[in-house]
Amino acid sequence: MQERKSSLQQLDYTLLFLMFILMCISLLAIYSASGQYAVDPSYFVIRQVIWFAVGAIIIAGVMFIDYDFFKNLTIPVYGFGMLLLLVVEFFGVYRNGAQRWINLGITEIQPSEFMKIFLILALAHLLYKVTSNRKDTSIQGDLMLLLKVLALGVPPFFLILKQPDLGTALVIASIIAVMLLMSGIRWRILFFMFFMMVFGIVALVWLHNNYFDIFSIFIKSHQLDRIYGWLDPDGDTSGIGYQLNLAIQGIGSGQFYGSGFMQGVQTQSDTLPEIHTDFIFAAIGEEFGFFGAMILLVTYFLLFYRMIMIALTCNNLYGSYLVAGVIGLLVFQVFQNIAMTIGLMPITGLALPFISYGGSALLTNMLAMGIVLNVNLRTKHYMFEAKESVTE
Repeated sequence: MQERKSSLQQLDYTLLFLMFILMCISLLAIYSASGQYAVDPSYFVIRQVIWFAVGAIIIAGVMFIDYDFFKNLTIPVYGFGMLLLLVVEFFGVYRNGAQRWINLGITEIQPSEFMKIFLILALAHLLYKVTSNRKDTSIQGDLMLLLKVLALGVPPFFLILKQPDLGTALVIASIIAVMLLMSGIRWRILFFMFFMMVFGIVALVWLHNNYFDIFSIFIKSHQLDRIYGWLDPDGDTSGIGYQLNLAIQGIGSGQFYGSGFMQGVQTQSDTLPEIHTDFIFAAIGEEFGFFGAMILLVTYFLLFYRMIMIALTCNNLYGSYLVAGVIGLLVFQVFQNIAMTIGLMPITGLALPFISYGGSALLTNMLAMGIVLNVNLRTKHYMFEAKESVTE
């Protein structure tokens, strides 16, 4: 009884409260945005509530297990995830120019969503094993660590990119980058990787201008259309720039306080596709204005700040790496989704975490938050703390 009381006291209620705020924002935005798709606006809201309820059960289940046990699952879940991605590659369902799903008869699953979590578990275990008993702190040791991380991260990255699913592939890259940063690897190596990424982008631009046939191997036609629409949204307002132009118009018309709940022109007129999923931020910006958008952004900021503090105060390196992976997972999705809606980034199919309608992405993110809450629940705080060092 005393142990249960102690666990309840250790539970991070701040994190739970912030997630509750995001859930309320999600249900309000989906109710308003989905009215154009169904006779009853509550059609999608009821389903989203069910997904949130299932996610809450998942969080409770994950918190029940000591996160150290996840180390035993590393090889099986990573191997299972790679197997699912290979099944998608050869037998996946092809729809809307992409092959991302597996048909199970009664439903379809998108393995790339599960792979995000599986990769976090695998990289956290790898980094923990290498850095907690590290003797070679030379640059050669850092390069060996980098090669091991890439050996785990590159295969799912390219399999997902090949589907093609650039958005999820970039999430995988973000997870790898944040966890490498947490590992204490030399900055010069990170800068070199950044330089190579920039070089790759420049090389793609050169191929586009000089050898388009080779360029088309890496970038598919519909992805290229999204890039064209991002670079010149006014060039074809009825075609490739259609979604972005309408999203910007909707957000701009919201001004400071918004047009009011269920009063947005773009939100209610059935003109902006996927407004209850990928473009949910446009509905929030139009109907709740700058004020409502800032409430959402501040909530995200506090959520990420709390997660960063959990990662830094955890006295177990494995737990810190797990939380760092979740931070990489969520921060990039928030940045990419909002940035694409206001024209700062090309449009991808990434949902806005905890806000957009949809089951697979929401359950993945809830599972990730369960891992964070688990780590905090089992972090013991002492007056004089000695955290494991990455150089020990």
